[in-house]
Amino acid sequence: MKFAIIKERKNPPDRRVVFSPTKLKEFKEQFPSAEIKVETSNIRVFSDEEYKKAGFEVSNIVDDCDVLFGVKEVPIDALIPNKKYFFFSHTIKKQPYNRKLLKAILEKNIELFDHETIIRENGLRLIGFGRYAGIVGAYNGFRAIGITDETFNLPKAASLENQQALITELKKIKLSNIKILLTGNGKVAYGAKEMLDGMHIKEVSVNEYLTKTFNEPVYCLADVLDYNKRIDGTVIDNFDFYDHPEKYESDFMRFAKVTNFFIAGHFYGNGAPYLFTRKDAKSADFNIKFVADISCDVDGPVASTLRASTIANPFYGYNPHTELEVDFKDKNAIVVMAVDNLPCELPQDASEGFGEMFLQNVIPAFFNNDKDGVLERAKMTENGKLTKRFSYLQNYVDGKE
Repeated sequence: MKFAIIKERKNPPDRRVVFSPTKLKEFKEQFPSAEIKVETSNIRVFSDEEYKKAGFEVSNIVDDCDVLFGVKEVPIDALIPNKKYFFFSHTIKKQPYNRKLLKAILEKNIELFDHETIIRENGLRLIGFGRYAGIVGAYNGFRAIGITDETFNLPKAASLENQQALITELKKIKLSNIKILLTGNGKVAYGAKEMLDGMHIKEVSVNEYLTKTFNEPVYCLADVLDYNKRIDGTVIDNFDFYDHPEKYESDFMRFAKVTNFFIAGHFYGNGAPYLFTRKDAKSADFNIKFVADISCDVDGPVASTLRASTIANPFYGYNPHTELEVDFKDKNAIVVMAVDNLPCELPQDASEGFGEMFLQNVIPAFFNNDKDGVLERAKMTENGKLTKRFSYLQNYVDGKE
């Protein structure tokens, strides 16, 4: 079987890649029978020369390969018929802007494996860039504080080489005794936690966070049952919340009363209560001034997230009284960082980490007859049709919804 790393063609450019030269070399060492090519690119964070030095053919031509690995959506005119493609297609939630892409994939008889659909049998994702979103999101949140208050000026994350360089910059800043709330229990939240711990900010329990004052900055990691409560007052477990979100209501305001900086690293499921509403943000008890919404669900559970922001312009203000976007330096503004492609700012680390997960969890399936069903579960299209698992997308493809 012949594999290829393809050039990223989406704009704005994305410098990440599925496999760094180092990880691609490990791939070849573990599976010597694999033939591997790299499509030439002047965009990706690793140069063509680095792949050549690692022993790989770099070429403009990859249509002789069977399996093509990319990160972001492949433009329709660049799709090669009758191939297996791996990339983030952004179609599984019926995103309207990519309907034509999925339709073209079917018409070109392409087998599509979306990175988001590569999951365990229990539904948990096997690969992703979540950790790096958390790392950069936390950094950008602190950058927003410094720029807004004019107390310190952190360089852009994209100008720094790796996570350790980000932590080095963060260690230079001086913070007041702010309270930082971090929500979530997955890779995003723990990526952000790495940054807080790297700064040696003290972690405190939920009870301490809500009831005590401190003479130093502190943070609290809150899970779903900390900021949601069952309407009938019973306490069960996280799985009950995931299975029956309609039986819960938000208990987030008790955190909002004492929080200065909120890092949203949670996963928001359909039907779950909003963390805070526009009405909540109007309350005199609402004390949050800075929001790093890594989850970035627009007009959703975090009311101040009116839109996704960009790497070029990562911050905007939300006036809770008018419910409108304002300059982030406006004295009445909640300062929002809601960049939706944060790992792009740390392409080297993100690519290394992604390749490690991909090599561990996906590549073996090509050589062991997919014994764990990883490829079968992930396959969205086959023989010009949606697979059974993704048949719910048919009306979307047909333009009926």
